[in-house]
Amino acid sequence: MGADRLGGGRRRESVRAVVSVACGALLLAGCASMPDSGDLRGVESTPRQDSQVRVFAVPPRENAEAPEIVDGFLEALTSDDPDFETARKYLTREAADTWRPEQSLTVLAEGPDSSERHSTGGGEGTDAVFRLTGEKVATVDGQRTYAPAAGEYDKTLHLVREKKSKQWRIDLPPRGVVMGKSDFLRNYTSVNKYYFASNSPSEANGQPVAVADPVYVRKKVDPMTQTVSLLLAGPSRWLSPVVRSSFPTGTSLKKGVDQLAPDDQNQLTVPLNAKADRVGSEKCREMAAQLLFTLRDLTPTGVTSVALQRSDGTQLCDTLSEGEAELAVVHEAAKDEYQYLIDGKHRLARLASESDSTSPAQVPGALGEGDKELRAAAVSRDERKAAGVSLDGGALYVGSLVSGASLGEPVLRSHGKTQNDRLTTPSWDGEGDLWVADRDPENPRLLLLKKGAGEPIQVDTTGLDGRIDAVRMAADGVRIALIVEKGGKKSLYVGRIERGDKATGEKPVAVVEPRSVTPQLVEVTAMSWAGDSRLVVVGREDGGVQQMSYVQVDGSTPVGSPPAALTGVKALASSEDEQLPLVAYSEEDGIVRLSSGSKWQQVVKDGTAPVYPG
Repeated sequence: MGADRLGGGRRRESVRAVVSVACGALLLAGCASMPDSGDLRGVESTPRQDSQVRVFAVPPRENAEAPEIVDGFLEALTSDDPDFETARKYLTREAADTWRPEQSLTVLAEGPDSSERHSTGGGEGTDAVFRLTGEKVATVDGQRTYAPAAGEYDKTLHLVREKKSKQWRIDLPPRGVVMGKSDFLRNYTSVNKYYFASNSPSEANGQPVAVADPVYVRKKVDPMTQTVSLLLAGPSRWLSPVVRSSFPTGTSLKKGVDQLAPDDQNQLTVPLNAKADRVGSEKCREMAAQLLFTLRDLTPTGVTSVALQRSDGTQLCDTLSEGEAELAVVHEAAKDEYQYLIDGKHRLARLASESDSTSPAQVPGALGEGDKELRAAAVSRDERKAAGVSLDGGALYVGSLVSGASLGEPVLRSHGKTQNDRLTTPSWDGEGDLWVADRDPENPRLLLLKKGAGEPIQVDTTGLDGRIDAVRMAADGVRIALIVEKGGKKSLYVGRIERGDKATGEKPVAVVEPRSVTPQLVEVTAMSWAGDSRLVVVGREDGGVQQMSYVQVDGSTPVGSPPAALTGVKALASSEDEQLPLVAYSEEDGIVRLSSGSKWQQVVKDGTAPVYPG
């Protein structure tokens, strides 16, 4: 425990106490061996029983010197005290009243290094200043949203010797909380909150479409109540322009409710304040669905039903079960029936997702049965039609996946002089719209074809600096992943899609606030969506070799193992249904497949460009 702090400037005895609620001291050995260096991915998920072990800080001892107060305060920031109660004991009364640890969190590569800058009055001094330094890895804001960060952390702590007690206390603490990355991973966990897409056309049946909004909560300080409160407070600033919440503005937990827990039937009852008292039954069901999707992974067995209560304690609407929520809201992508690829004859072919077959069949329709040679393709999410890029990259065709269907003229042409300066692999969103980038250096652009037809709409990409090299739309239609090339460097960005006023068309469709999610990589070769808020990426760091890894849309690295290594990867396909295998194209092995718990297996030697629907 405390590996990050011990990795700082001064070595000293730990001032934390470990308390086991149920498992006893036998678990502590596992706690005490957290790594103090390495990539975030290197810290594996802890065993389920570790959730029973909580770490509590030790308050300042009588007559402790200023350096010990600083060390004790920094240790207390990594403990499991609710509201950082022990950390506040290292502060003056005035500082404890005004300090807001929930407003921000800075994650450093190692724990903060503390060094004394100056003090006054010698051994009986009344004033001391300490410098806190380190290398920034990330920040977490007041909404608990994560963002990668770089550069030096350099802040000061000011201490005074209190006149009455003669004890050293901190009167000017740093803003928020600061800790090393291994302490961060031990203390915090990522949770997806869920809201509904608001700026894209509704589904044909009128169902709202769920969108994940990841946040970080403290693992062992009532994460369920934390998460519900964050969900009620609304979406993150970055996502809020394109999503809505079914909870009325101002909705919060009923006053006095400070802890939530499911009953022995895994049903969670959530008492709300008066802001939600007059919500109708349909809106209430959407609210319950938001809670169910958000909380399903927070406990070993998950929350399987939710009951909402008015401020007077009466039930707001019928209890909603997990199955009913899935019927009311579009949450997960439809089951992908096939994996698709370009076969040795440059036609679109497919393999059944649930089969171990290694013999692909050409798809029905002109893109599989015709004579048009392709180098890349995308299949609509309902698997009824597909878009194919010609072998030279210059033309985009859209055709039906029905036997005997003909293929018309290209829906789009590129005038790039070389194959690498023409069209990217296209991508379908959940609304049946088709996205593709033209890499022509004379006219680089991102284009949208409504339902895969009509006049291409140029998407505003003002916020991007560079040429788009790859496009992948999320199923929710409000987020897009892009590989952007500039100066020989290929970086991965995730942007939100704003469609303007659909009725008047006053504003163009735009990619807004694109953010780098793999700042550590100098070259991203391939990527694909691999869940509600996760992508799988092939790339390399400066001076490193090609690697495959998972990354969250906020730029954090999910806890757990990356995919098994595979050399020479040129293309990658992953279903948003995380149970389906990962598929890749390797120059050495052709089309290969990786199922959970197994090794890469060759599927088709003479094949390229694998894709799942989307």
